[in-house]
Amino acid sequence: MTVEVILTQDISALGDAGEVVSVRPGYARNYLIPQGKAMLATKGRVSELGHKKRVIEEKIRKEIGGHEAVARRLGETELEFQVLAGEEGKLFGSVTSSDIAGRLEEQGIELDRRKIELREPLKQLGEYDVTVRLHREVAAQIHVKVVAAE
Repeated sequence: MTVEVILTQDISALGDAGEVVSVRPGYARNYLIPQGKAMLATKGRVSELGHKKRVIEEKIRKEIGGHEAVARRLGETELEFQVLAGEEGKLFGSVTSSDIAGRLEEQGIELDRRKIELREPLKQLGEYDVTVRLHREVAAQIHVKVVAAE
């Protein structure tokens, strides 16, 4: 059994804002609707969808504009981490997305660590280009240097 809802926000596993999707009733009732991420798809609301899509698209356009400014700033950012390392350049510990987010916050850029696309923590000395996905359509590269602490 499923229920149809209209998404008011992009949800990666479900769809884009403004789409009508079928979900399980408990998921809609307990999560999507209370969080404001969706509303029940009644006949009246489906007919309103055209207007709401225009409003949502305008909101997304504004979000993308704000994200692009942050992406430009991130593109100019270079982070350096001094960490303890062994003879072969292997780190005692690692540099994680949380470490990168913390260092960015020190520079005045608040960013959720989950937006930093790091497949696995950095465990070797070296230079890395790390992708930050600010929005589905906006990404930036941060240059990260991992050097041995003296």
